[in-house]
Amino acid sequence: MEDKQEKPTNDDFMVPAILERQYIPPYLTNVAWEGFTFAGHEIKIVEATDLYGATVWPSALVLCYFLEKYGEQISIEDQHVIELGAGTGLASIVASLMGAKVTATDLTELLGNLQYNVYRNTKLKCKHVPQVNVLNWGSELEEKFPKSSLCFDYILAADVVYNHPYLEELLATFDHLCQNHTTIFWAMKFRKENTIIENNFFAKFQKMFDMEVVYDLPTLNIKLYKAIRRCKINGYFTE
Repeated sequence: MEDKQEKPTNDDFMVPAILERQYIPPYLTNVAWEGFTFAGHEIKIVEATDLYGATVWPSALVLCYFLEKYGEQISIEDQHVIELGAGTGLASIVASLMGAKVTATDLTELLGNLQYNVYRNTKLKCKHVPQVNVLNWGSELEEKFPKSSLCFDYILAADVVYNHPYLEELLATFDHLCQNHTTIFWAMKFRKENTIIENNFFAKFQKMFDMEVVYDLPTLNIKLYKAIRRCKINGYFTE
């Protein structure tokens, strides 16, 4: 996914190009929000500082930058996309504005803010109306997303691996939602205090998925991965 004009590993120009997509409101209001420019639109995101998942993290900007730049190349228009841990909904909004059939998911306590952001920024602007659903990783997966009716072409995830107790459930959710053709785009911020946790998760993830680095941004300590699930034979993943 490299072109002659811009190499994904060039940290010097990519990081400023990504961060400049964020803008500060010109005046203060009683509602905390941030502005972003992606896919030819100004996007206003309402945040909640008391909830970890209701803040826009840099990994989301990296994922959105990739979607904007390579959306046509990966043929995202009309594709079925699900975002795990959507948080404020920025990546889901960008994918929707680019014509994808999007399902944004997160925990119950984040759903109200997520719905508000998604619908406010996509209403009458998108080819397909995005959906917003509750998804607790590893819980009721077959009930809410039956294997027989799964059709996700892409799974998006930004900053879903950190020091929390649900990494096994996250891995199970990735596995459940993937079909043979499903591609994961996962933006990951590396934190020194989480090195052991990250390494353990990566080791398990790599047994299940073939991975490649799309972007490597040392300035932000963020990498964007592309992953496709390995084939299963008799319940075991192939090498």
